[in-house]
Amino acid sequence: MVQRESLAAHLDEGRRKIQVTDEELVEAKRRRQLLVASMCRAFPGAVTYFNGSVAHGDANTPLADVDLGVVLPTQDAAPYGPGKLDALPLMERARDAIRDDLGEEFPNLTVQVLDRRRAVLVRFGDPVTLGQPDFTADVMTALPHPSGVGLYIPNTKTAAGWDRADPIAHTRMVLEAISDTEMVFARTVRLLKHWNQKHSKPMCSWNIKVLALGCLDQPMPLIDALQIFFTHAAEEIGQGPTPDPAGVADPITLNMSRKEVHKRLITARDYINLAIEHEEAGRPLSAQHCLHQVLPELVPDADSTAEEAARLRSTVCAGGTAASGLGLTVGHVTPSRAWGL
Repeated sequence: MVQRESLAAHLDEGRRKIQVTDEELVEAKRRRQLLVASMCRAFPGAVTYFNGSVAHGDANTPLADVDLGVVLPTQDAAPYGPGKLDALPLMERARDAIRDDLGEEFPNLTVQVLDRRRAVLVRFGDPVTLGQPDFTADVMTALPHPSGVGLYIPNTKTAAGWDRADPIAHTRMVLEAISDTEMVFARTVRLLKHWNQKHSKPMCSWNIKVLALGCLDQPMPLIDALQIFFTHAAEEIGQGPTPDPAGVADPITLNMSRKEVHKRLITARDYINLAIEHEEAGRPLSAQHCLHQVLPELVPDADSTAEEAARLRSTVCAGGTAASGLGLTVGHVTPSRAWGL
């Protein structure tokens, strides 16, 4: 008898496929530290902080970028902020320092300020992951908020020139969740980012993490974490935009209409529920087929025709109808999709 892989095994193999490598992380962090040194030289007395997937411990391969923030000392920040100077002079100062400090090691380096909404864009002209076109960094110049809670971060697309946010608190929340769940949070987010990418990117990665913060708070199997996430996320998005977990920024915007995002979450939830039901009923190929719909490329598809035929025979013999059961009537007929694969 052929031994079939469990959903847990499929998910563990899948998350390992996309997990960032040690080599990528080491080089990305080295370059980030070069930027830290440059910003400390450009802004004496400033405090730097890390944000984004590398800082949050949920980066996937290929690794494309890293994020860094620099918070000015209170006295240096005084001329800037809403109703005062915008962030452009600070962004230009950061740009010039990065060019001076990193240009020799990275001869193809470019640093962009023009048309940048929040952060200086650093293009190293040298990828961290072999075969990728480049590796970039977002360097954000921020101000301490007068209340002592959160920061003012640039927004060059508005008249005020600044928005309130708390990226430092965000990183702390994510790292606490990773610790509380014994890494399950980060591993689940990696899988969810793959789901998001393969289904037309209905939401940004930060929205995924915030929704996960609201429901993943203890160790659990990855399949359970996915089930809990999609159930929770569908309920939350169905009610409205996701609020900032730090309580200072505006709600998180979606990449599609809320109705469309909700449909995708519902569809993913139904596939995960069905996969679990199939596995509990001893139908591993049917379970794998359903999980593949949520995580294509990570979980190979499976032909569940024979298992479904056996289920239908069993249902009819027990006095049911061919249409009863878990919603699969024949072979690969599955719940209606809210996405295109």
